[in-house]
Amino acid sequence: MNILYQVDATGVPFEEALSTALEFADLSSIESKDPEKAAEARVYAKVLATGARDHRRELDKYIADLAEGWPLDRQPAVDRNILRIAIYEIKYIDSVPPVVAVDEAVELAKKYSTAESGKFVNGVLAGYLRQSKPKMEGKDIGSKDSRRRSRRQGDQG
Repeated sequence: MNILYQVDATGVPFEEALSTALEFADLSSIESKDPEKAAEARVYAKVLATGARDHRRELDKYIADLAEGWPLDRQPAVDRNILRIAIYEIKYIDSVPPVVAVDEAVELAKKYSTAESGKFVNGVLAGYLRQSKPKMEGKDIGSKDSRRRSRRQGDQG
């Protein structure tokens, strides 16, 4: 999120934001337990940021269509970028159940944006899931167990 936010809100070139974020990311809690997990976290952050950048027009169209009454330019930059990441993750990353992507996005919005952002992000993503449901046939959309598993893994890393 930090990478996309820097590019979107401050105009920092993508490669510069990416390298700075990856270099200075505080992954000490992960690195002390499992250095391989820290390396995986950096790779995954790069995959998400690059994917969201590469598919930005498509992602922005979904967001604009689903965020009724909230044009992209009126949305907080943090929310906009959280939505880009979550929709990219839901659509293109098969290893992450959609419910987990939504849960993580809502938590990011609550932590880093406005008081109402969690509800806004949840509403937009719920709309995306409803709209995409026929396309997700056969895809693990997640369950409470997968959410708990994701949280445990997040606590570990």
